[in-house]
Amino acid sequence: MCMDTEELRAAQEFKADSPSLVCRWRLSGGTLPLENRHLRALGKRVVGGHAVSPHLIAWAKQHIEGTLKEGSLEHPDGVLMLVLDKTGKAAMAVGPYEALHKTSLLSLSRRAQTAQKEEAETNCAPETLWIVKDGRLEIGALAKEVFSGATSLVLDLLATRKCSVSFNKDLVKEVLAGEKSFDEVFLVSDEHGIVQADEAKGSVGEKLKLDLQKLYAAAKGKN
Repeated sequence: MCMDTEELRAAQEFKADSPSLVCRWRLSGGTLPLENRHLRALGKRVVGGHAVSPHLIAWAKQHIEGTLKEGSLEHPDGVLMLVLDKTGKAAMAVGPYEALHKTSLLSLSRRAQTAQKEEAETNCAPETLWIVKDGRLEIGALAKEVFSGATSLVLDLLATRKCSVSFNKDLVKEVLAGEKSFDEVFLVSDEHGIVQADEAKGSVGEKLKLDLQKLYAAAKGKN
């Protein structure tokens, strides 16, 4: 459904001071390329101290098709927004995609920091910070965390290439404190894909960015 529909208004009416979860998933050609990954991560999230119920996952899966059918006509490469409140109520809508205007190292690190705070409350971070040093990758997370759709995809891509990844929960803090050396820094986001830091772009992040773009293009071609 479009951004001015009843469901979106319902989403906007959720009280800001109540525990809630907002998922923003990127579309491509009116499709949700990482749908299964997003729903898998959603099923492991926590809202208001309670696990997201299987009934809500079923509702989300059922409503995605109808919401995309209407909303993606106006915004085929937009964003699907799913909002949940602490009582289990949910709303879904499609809106336009807006690229990040600030992609500096500091801006991306702060976004990752905010995502880690969300992970502490909901059991899943929608964005993760990564660094590359001497060809080795490191992610700002623990190995046993629940990973978002985009992050799980990147980890799987790297695994197929037999690229080792180090897990470091304190990575974001170390980068912000200037305690970490790196050649590249990039953010992996459910909404924005791969975003390279202005001051630390490189071939590894660029390759992953192109891989994700190819996946989205393929999904668009199938629709």
